[in-house]
Order: sequence, then C-alpha cells, then structure tokens
Amino acid sequence: MSVRELVVLGTASQVPTRHRNHNGYVLLWDGQGIMFDPGEGTQRQMLRAGVAAHDLHRICVTHFHGDHSLGLAGVIQRINLDRVPHPVTAHYPASGQHFFDRLRYATAYRETVALTEAPVAADGPLATTSSYTLEARKLSHPVESYGYRIVEPDGRRMLPALLAERGISGPDVGRIQQEGGLGGVTLDEVSEVRRGQRFAFVMDTRLCEGVYALAEGCDMLVIESTFLDEDEQLAVEHGHLTAGQAARVAVEAGVRHLVLTHFSQRYPDPGRYEQQARAAGFDGELTVARDLSRVPLPKRT
Repeated sequence: MSVRELVVLGTASQVPTRHRNHNGYVLLWDGQGIMFDPGEGTQRQMLRAGVAAHDLHRICVTHFHGDHSLGLAGVIQRINLDRVPHPVTAHYPASGQHFFDRLRYATAYRETVALTEAPVAADGPLATTSSYTLEARKLSHPVESYGYRIVEPDGRRMLPALLAERGISGPDVGRIQQEGGLGGVTLDEVSEVRRGQRFAFVMDTRLCEGVYALAEGCDMLVIESTFLDEDEQLAVEHGHLTAGQAARVAVEAGVRHLVLTHFSQRYPDPGRYEQQARAAGFDGELTVARDLSRVPLPKRT
C-alpha cells in the first residue's frame, strides 16, 4: 500500500530553540521522497526521524535564507556518501544559483550521484511523473521565493453496484478500465472521477496571489505562520504570515488538512497558533507541527 505522509524535521523560523530545529520537511509520496527547505541540522533530524538519503528523489528550496537552505551542503554530501542509486533533482530559485553553487560545493567530497539542477525562474509546472505533477508559484518575500504544489492526476473509481447491474465482473472490470468500454457499456456508466490528491508547501511570504493559487483545493497545505495575529504589522514588514492569515487562506481555498509551521521563538506556547487558526474560521483537520512528527495526508473522499 502506498504511503503518503509528511515527515517534519524542523519547525523553527530564523532562530532555532531547544525544542525546534531549523526547517526541514520530507513528503513521502508513493515510494518517492521530496525534501523541502533543509535548514541547519537537517541531516541529524533525518536520522532521528528515520528518513534515509536513499528516500530522497527531489529537493525543493523555496528561497535562500539560511534557515531554509544551510542544510543543503550536508544533505547533498550525504546523498553522495551513501551512493544513492537513483538520480536526485534539486529545484530552487534561479536567481539564487550562486548560493546553490556555494552550498553544493561548500567542502571537498566525492560526487557519486547524478544530481540534476533544475532552477525555477517562473510560475508553472516543473516536472511530471506517473503519480504527480510538481508546480511552482512565486511568493512575496524580501528575497525571491517560490512555493511548491503537487497534483496527482485524476483517476476513476469503479462502482460495484453499477458493474453488477450490467453483468461486469472479474477480468472484465480491468478490461473496461483499459479499453473505456465493453459490450456496449462505457466506462463512464460504471465509474466516477476520483479526484487526485493535492499538496502545497508555502513558506516565507506575505499574502499574495501565489499563496492562494498554491493552496486552492489542497488535501494538505503546509504553510508558515511565523507570527501571531497581534503582530501582523511585523509579519508584513518581514514578509511573513500570521496564524490567522494562514488559516483564512485555508478556509478560502477549501483546504482539508492545514499544517502550521515555521514558528518565531518569541512565542513559547504553540497552543496559541491553533486557537488563532480556529478563531479565523478553519474547521478542518489542523496540525500545529512539531519536530519529528509524521502527518499522513487525508484519505481520499
């Protein structure tokens, strides 16, 4: 059975705390691992969370502030040290190519793995596999920043009662799926569209068009909520969101599971993030992320 879950490696913003490592997230999706924003200490957090270098197929960096990217050097070197047997692709803002180069070659090591550089220069699709399309949208932050969105293709759900009515069973079920029709019965008559799952990762940003485009219709939205609502002006000045703003985005976008993260060290009580998100009207599944937690994607509806 395929596993789709978010592994949280770190939840701090610019300054780590005793209980929060710098950023780091891995989305496990049908045997592929997509890492987002590896900050300092990511390699050790991977060990603690049970995520191996062999699990990684893509690395997606939203922007080149240190808390989102300084762990790249260690992760890339670990991928090579462990001789990961498959290619790994790195996505990051094209304007930060010089930062990526410095991190990739920060120290001496032996390159043993094909690491493909795929910088992001505009909104749109970045890659398509058999199980998802990876997209990017520009965000609003003091340095160029992109959020990422994963969209599974729509499928078909077979309806047993309608199949039985038309006398279709056994191998004929697979045949009608493959051929689109059988004995005068069309696939549409015995099945319905199964909407593909959607996941979005939104880090450092003010409210902007890109935030809403990424969040639209998501089964899971992982989004920064650096500040609490009483400090909204600080959030705007520094290019961040509050817990209430993030929750209102989720409400307007129809998000099923909201994951809040990237917390400022000025707030010791994580419960306040949940309180403000609920006060903003979000009534779906809500997770205030903790380091080393695992958050499964919601089951398909």
